[in-house]
Amino acid sequence: MRHRTRTGIALTLVLASAAVTAGCSTTTADRKPQAAADARPDVTSCGRQLSFDRPPERAVTLDQTSTETLLELGLQDRMAGTANLKTKIPAQYRDAYAKIPVIAPKIATGEQLRAATPDFVLAGSTDLYTKDRAGTREELADLKVPSFVSAVDCPQLNEAGKSPFELLFSDYEQLGRAFGAEERAAVLVREQRAAVAKAAEGTSGTAQDGKRPTVVYLYSVFNGMPYVAGRTGLPSEMSRIVGARNAFDDVEEDWPEVSWEEVAKREPDFIVIGDLSERGRPGDSAAEKRKAMAEDPMVSRLAAVRDNKIIEVPGIELDPSVRSVHALGLLAAGMKDLGYVR
Repeated sequence: MRHRTRTGIALTLVLASAAVTAGCSTTTADRKPQAAADARPDVTSCGRQLSFDRPPERAVTLDQTSTETLLELGLQDRMAGTANLKTKIPAQYRDAYAKIPVIAPKIATGEQLRAATPDFVLAGSTDLYTKDRAGTREELADLKVPSFVSAVDCPQLNEAGKSPFELLFSDYEQLGRAFGAEERAAVLVREQRAAVAKAAEGTSGTAQDGKRPTVVYLYSVFNGMPYVAGRTGLPSEMSRIVGARNAFDDVEEDWPEVSWEEVAKREPDFIVIGDLSERGRPGDSAAEKRKAMAEDPMVSRLAAVRDNKIIEVPGIELDPSVRSVHALGLLAAGMKDLGYVR
């Protein structure tokens, strides 16, 4: 308890100092006009109203998802730090990413966050905002540091009926508003909406029995057990868009652990493998997952495995991010190759 109290005091002092420094600086190369600097944009994030004295200049991202979103929006010059890199940064972001300090290779602590003196903190999920990690959102709010969480992580606090992709698009719009980058955010939303529409084109949504084809999304294999997409994960929405059905749509989790026997019982028409080779854990690569299915006495007899009705996509793109539309496109193309899309 005493250690946490000292941390809170230090964090208060350092962040307060950062706020004064940011407010007094007159040499920032890309400083906005005074009208923009004085603006207080209407930004909400997972039920919280965020206020800004000026567009952020020292944003810190707590995960790769948030990092790549800001890079896609061209905001690398406003980033004071990143953390929690899970896979290699894509080629299109690499040069910009190389100029940003990495405050932690994995999950950032409160000490690492305060050392970056942020004026805005972003994360894809709320579980990075805990006392033993970066600090709670309440603690950051007390220090006048706005914190952002992707709308996908709190669907119950958003407008009813919005799809996960629409929630992602609202993230881009909210961040564009916060940073004064509305135009780039609008372009990104238009591009990704078009990608979603294209993925839905020509989907017949029929298998030989006249029903939508079923699919199992194999995300990882840990200690010999498969982890698959449940109903609340993005793959269920991807399935709907392309005219398929997630075989584990009845499980109220994002990535539940199941058994190989249960996978075999579901008898999917095809299987999507999330390749996590770059993460490097045992069972992460697509090759290891194919081997595990081929060696299981029940799963190996599935028509989807025997006939190689398998689509490989980057595993990280199956979680909500600025790259998810790419995985959606690979899914649509793979279904076309398998004869499910005209």
